[in-house]
Amino acid sequence: MSHRTYRIGQIVPSSNVTMETEIPAILRARESVAPERFTFHSSRMRMTHVTPEQLKAMDADSDRCAVELSDARVDVLGYACLVAIMSMGLGYHRTSEERLHTRTTENGAPAPVVTSAGALVHGLHTLGAKRIALVAPYMRPLTETVVGYLTHEGIEVLDYEALEIPDNLDVAAHDPAKLPGIARALQYTDADAVVLSACVQMPSLGAIDEAEQLLGKPVVSAAVCTAHQMLRTLDLPAVAPGAGHLLSGAYAETPLARWEAPAG
Repeated sequence: MSHRTYRIGQIVPSSNVTMETEIPAILRARESVAPERFTFHSSRMRMTHVTPEQLKAMDADSDRCAVELSDARVDVLGYACLVAIMSMGLGYHRTSEERLHTRTTENGAPAPVVTSAGALVHGLHTLGAKRIALVAPYMRPLTETVVGYLTHEGIEVLDYEALEIPDNLDVAAHDPAKLPGIARALQYTDADAVVLSACVQMPSLGAIDEAEQLLGKPVVSAAVCTAHQMLRTLDLPAVAPGAGHLLSGAYAETPLARWEAPAG
């Protein structure tokens, strides 16, 4: 059982080229310290510009993707677009996770569902982070949507940087080496953690360890939180080298709290 191979499914925006590199990179790093192995499978939904209209149309396509991935009998299904979920309304990650899980069940291949939006919330709560600073590539109104969503989940955003990159491929081309310096310019002194990329399309994995050293705080990304949540959903220890404090092993056995409602 310990040498089992797990199938990782991802629902990916058609222009996203990062989640199919960062999630495998994190889990391949885990393979260097643990016996489990992973294969990676994705289904795409159309989206080229990160606008509310395209995000809403794209989210409607996610049901088809969940069914396609369940045809492959994946062990866990990840929804790889944070802002698409958050722009659909407060707490929507719970609705999405339950609906997509239902689609896989109806297809005779039930698979648990992790959204990157829900995973970021869960990852920050796992760290005990009540106050954060974050970097996002989105235009300012969408970034403010993310801030409001996290606030509703009991996480105060002390400061943020909206890089305002409208084209999704340009988001993927943003140099991750710039992120630690961008984060350092934020008001992060009183933060419990820093979100280096609140977007699974903006690459950041290679900069997380450097940012933790520079800032002296736990640093996460939406992708790192997604990997943590996927591993815990599979009932595997959530640990991977080179992915920051959340995957250091300190939170390897964190209990799942999926589909919980926010307090208050």
